[in-house]
Amino acid sequence: MNANTKKKLSDNMIWLVLVVLVIIMSIANPKFFTIANLRTLLTGESIKGIMAFGVAFSIKAALGTSPISSVPYVTGAISGLTVGTTTIIMNTLFVLIQIAILRRQYEWVQLLQLPAAVLFGMMIDLASYLIRDLNPTAYWQQWIVCLLGIFLVALGVSMEVTARLITTAGEGIVLAICKVAPIKFGNMKMIFDLTLVAISITLSPLFLHHLDGVREGTVAAAVLVGQLARQINKPMGVVEQRCLA
Repeated sequence: MNANTKKKLSDNMIWLVLVVLVIIMSIANPKFFTIANLRTLLTGESIKGIMAFGVAFSIKAALGTSPISSVPYVTGAISGLTVGTTTIIMNTLFVLIQIAILRRQYEWVQLLQLPAAVLFGMMIDLASYLIRDLNPTAYWQQWIVCLLGIFLVALGVSMEVTARLITTAGEGIVLAICKVAPIKFGNMKMIFDLTLVAISITLSPLFLHHLDGVREGTVAAAVLVGQLARQINKPMGVVEQRCLA
């Protein structure tokens, strides 16, 4: 295989993965490839586009990413892969862990998490490219960009809840654990987020020789995203009622 062919495969790897995932899911469950599922996927990805910009702004702020993005950020810095690519890998692992935990209880429609994860990862890389010239230097400027990222992630979460879309891979693994263990979702979500941050804090000094991706912005995201999402849910509910009226 010559260098040009290798480069083409590398540049189009994410698209190839997406096509393979769709084929596998269509074989695993013939009911997967329906108009309703495709509509759900497209609606979800339009909302994840907002969240992708939230992640990109958080990275640009350089004050630490959200807990869910901390592992992709650190592993990306270690491996040289983009945050979007490492996000895809992490979410794919989350789906496999869900299947291992739930086994026969696993709902195959949740395999929509896989193409959703691929598209979300691609959107993160696209958003990062589009704001590549944004370089906040002063500390207060970093906080403005960080808070903008937090708000966009919270807005995306609220819209996902309002639209009752497919569960994200991160939330899916928390729900899977809650189904087989006597623990509340809120408590498990906190444990899950803390575990991700702990992994990032462990990997960063080992491979990068300094702490990266986890800072005061990570704490702000952990505290504010849920709070903001709940506040945004109120006007979102009103909008939903008016649209359905």
